[in-house]
Amino acid sequence: MLVLGLETSCDETGVALYDSEQGLLADALFSQIDLHRVYGGVVPELASRDHVKRMLPLIRQVLGEAGRDASQIDAVAYTAGPGLVGALLVGASCAQALALAWGVPAVGVHHMEGHLLAPMLEAQPPAFPFVALLVSGGHTQLVRVDGIGQYELLGESVDDAAGEAFDKTAKLMGLRYPGGPEIALLAERGTPGRFLFPRPMTDRPGLDFSFSGLKTFTLNTWQQCRAAGDESEQTRCDIALAFQQAVVDTLTIKCRRALKQTGLKSLVIAGGVSANQSLRQSLEKMLADLQGRVFYARPRFCTDNGAMIAYAGCQRLLAGQHDGPAITVQPRWSMETLPAI
Repeated sequence: MLVLGLETSCDETGVALYDSEQGLLADALFSQIDLHRVYGGVVPELASRDHVKRMLPLIRQVLGEAGRDASQIDAVAYTAGPGLVGALLVGASCAQALALAWGVPAVGVHHMEGHLLAPMLEAQPPAFPFVALLVSGGHTQLVRVDGIGQYELLGESVDDAAGEAFDKTAKLMGLRYPGGPEIALLAERGTPGRFLFPRPMTDRPGLDFSFSGLKTFTLNTWQQCRAAGDESEQTRCDIALAFQQAVVDTLTIKCRRALKQTGLKSLVIAGGVSANQSLRQSLEKMLADLQGRVFYARPRFCTDNGAMIAYAGCQRLLAGQHDGPAITVQPRWSMETLPAI
């Protein structure tokens, strides 16, 4: 089965072509970072308009790189949610229009299921069951995964997601959007131990997260340094390191708890923050101590992309699932409501 995947949940337009027998044939991505950077965050209306502008050229590019034409496509998969409603509607409308024109089925994919399954695109994919840490700008969740559509939510953030905390903290310190890579870059030159930040909600049982207080703690530390006349680049680096390490330690502690609670030895990390090298190293060390293994996608498939949507959609299409012709999206959508295959 040859599936065209379309991703338009937020500020990246992703297109990919996945073959159920040959694997990923081609993918392309256009990031809107430069468009939104001047505003310090994503502007939904601008995101939607840019998706409209980029979608068809990217589809033509992917078909050309894969050496395929429209007549060979068996189905279209698209991100149906969660995400920005306007952006989602662009992808859904395009997918349903193409499916109708080509006489093929279309299927809406859950954005976070796409992220969760992205490591399946690698040469050594994880085997079910496993614990998944979904960590991005909009989500921080721990999920037990027994199969596609067999998800049990173990814990989630009660306020800011980890990626959101990275972006907001960077903005408070006057850094560029998106903040995650900026914080990580500064942290590489930070002085360990100069600042010590709290590890929120690790002193109590449970698997939920909270990063709002950590963001405030970082702001207060930065303001205290500025009041003392210290706005040096090194101080920025030291604060960035302390903040990043607090987030990484918190995520690692909760992942260890989840693995012990479930008795599983495999951990998948997915979502934009999973590209953070400090987080990967911390989780790899923790899994080595537990004689387990951590899995993740290559960096370009950690952020939003069409390949993960094409793969996830293909699995559901092969199981006989598809949508009707109606254009529907779900800006808020729990993964636990997805049917198992």
